[in-house]
Amino acid sequence: MANPNASLLQLTATERVYMGRPVAEALAEEVALLGSTRVFLLVSGSLRNNTDEINRIEAALGDRVAAVHHGIPPHAPRTAVLQAAALARDVAADLIVTVGGGSVTDAGKIVALALKHDLREHDDLEPYHVYVDEDGNTVKPRFDGPEIRVICCPTTLSGGEFNPLSGATDENIGHKQGYEHYLMAPVAIVLDPALTVHTPEWLWLSTGVRSVDHALETLGSLVSDYFSDGIADSALRLLAQALPAVKADPADLDARLRCQVGAWQSMVPIVGGVPMGASHAIGHILGGTCDVPHGYCSCVMAAAVLRFNESANGHRQRRISECFGRTDEVAADVVDEFITGLGMPRSLGDVGVTEDKLDHIAEYTMLDFWARTNPRTIEKPADVRQILDTAL
Repeated sequence: MANPNASLLQLTATERVYMGRPVAEALAEEVALLGSTRVFLLVSGSLRNNTDEINRIEAALGDRVAAVHHGIPPHAPRTAVLQAAALARDVAADLIVTVGGGSVTDAGKIVALALKHDLREHDDLEPYHVYVDEDGNTVKPRFDGPEIRVICCPTTLSGGEFNPLSGATDENIGHKQGYEHYLMAPVAIVLDPALTVHTPEWLWLSTGVRSVDHALETLGSLVSDYFSDGIADSALRLLAQALPAVKADPADLDARLRCQVGAWQSMVPIVGGVPMGASHAIGHILGGTCDVPHGYCSCVMAAAVLRFNESANGHRQRRISECFGRTDEVAADVVDEFITGLGMPRSLGDVGVTEDKLDHIAEYTMLDFWARTNPRTIEKPADVRQILDTAL
């Protein structure tokens, strides 16, 4: 009789997820429940300037709104995050609400950290980010978590709102770094598919592929568990069906909600402790160093990493093919064709990354903690370069 594999699933401090309700209505209910009176709204610039969504939220919250801030650039540069924190500090915010894509979500969680520790200058953030030491060990600094909580209302599918890990880019060195604490997870999340109709198609679909990649690297991991495999399987099946449905009919709100739930499910294993692999590690560098949009990183790397890893986890990749309804086909081929069918970029060249940058990307990837947890061992930059060459 075989012995069971022991595992541990880490939960977060998120208490509620509102699904399918109008964002202004859900926020009014949640803010009242929390008793907050000084709400800091950190929002997407495009939603602020081109829609009435933020106005509706302000009207629903009334005099509970202390300030509204927009203008977080992609990949959440430290300077922009600290500028937002300065405004939140000035208005004595007691709750942060983010409305927008992944960079806005990331920024909001780090603003809460900055308020707790009175971080004001660029280098004040230095002691708080996750890093890899000279021996290749991942180091997660210990610190007190935020006291002011966050509510996230996402408009893309990268899934970061479900994660206590957040990212900001040190623009001085062009490196996106992670910050993590249990209480950086939002207290509540609002999944309103109607809010997402304003999201450009390329951004919706590419971040959807990012969530597909969460599921791919969970199902490909050699240290996953039954629960994580099951929920990643569900996520991949939802996204495999719903992403093409939204592409075919952008007004299909049910398909949009299925995408949002799929993105949520794809994040559960990561938050729970299943490590990602080379696609995510390389993606962090492509984003922070080469300014490649978050979702595009997975579009160009997911299939290449599957091919690289097949010798180590081919037996697990079969389940990936099954989720797409293409049993017995090579997972890398299936994923490649799926991403191509969504009209997404398929090579590093397509996203402006040229061959002369590959050695630099490979070197920086070795500094990312998930480079050390890839199913096929990555020991040196030359190993990363092997993957990059196939994606060029």
